Amino acid sequence: MMLDKYRTVRRQANAEIVIKKSRFIGHAKPVETEEEALVFIQEIKQLHKQATHNCSAYIVGERDQFQKASDDGEPSGTAGKPILEVIKHKGLKNVAVVVTRYFGGIMLGAGGLVRAYTDGAVAGIEAADEIVNVLHREVIVDVDYTWYGKLENELHGKGTRVGGTDFTDRVTVRCLPEVHEADAFIAWITDMTGGQAVITEGGNVYYIEGE
Repeated sequence: MMLDKYRTVRRQANAEIVIKKSRFIGHAKPVETEEEALVFIQEIKQLHKQATHNCSAYIVGERDQFQKASDDGEPSGTAGKPILEVIKHKGLKNVAVVVTRYFGGIMLGAGGLVRAYTDGAVAGIEAADEIVNVLHREVIVDVDYTWYGKLENELHGKGTRVGGTDFTDRVTVRCLPEVHEADAFIAWITDMTGGQAVITEGGNVYYIEGE
């Protein structure tokens, strides 16, 4: 099952904050599977193997069914859980976050650690750019040239996303309505062209909302 829409991050990115001389580097990445999340966490651990800690959390799956948090040696509940809570609070899915700490010599205490790892996770996610992925259905519309002008105007007026147009002996337009609107869209095209359009349904694909 694919969700109609969900929040995640656009890209892998990181951001650094300094708290009482300790460096906290928040890393975030969009991931499709639990395996991808684990590989990303290992990559960051390898990249920052001199760090004091590389604490992490991830949420993956349309029902958030894969979730894990790691304190990586910090006192229990002071690092991994706060990172996981940031992901949950932002309503993100399919994202992995690692917060790397280079100890600066000043103890932060449990409350201070929770705040620092929370802020590190927020910084990493903000750097990775939060987005909403919306599921679209590919609907390929094949028409005679006499229909193309009207079709183009109507699609523009409706605000339908178009993935491309091919001009051969006929015109083929790759339309991308949101998945929950696909059936109504096909009925609308059929009605508008008096049944003259040849319509083929393709697969589902995510596009970023508003782009």
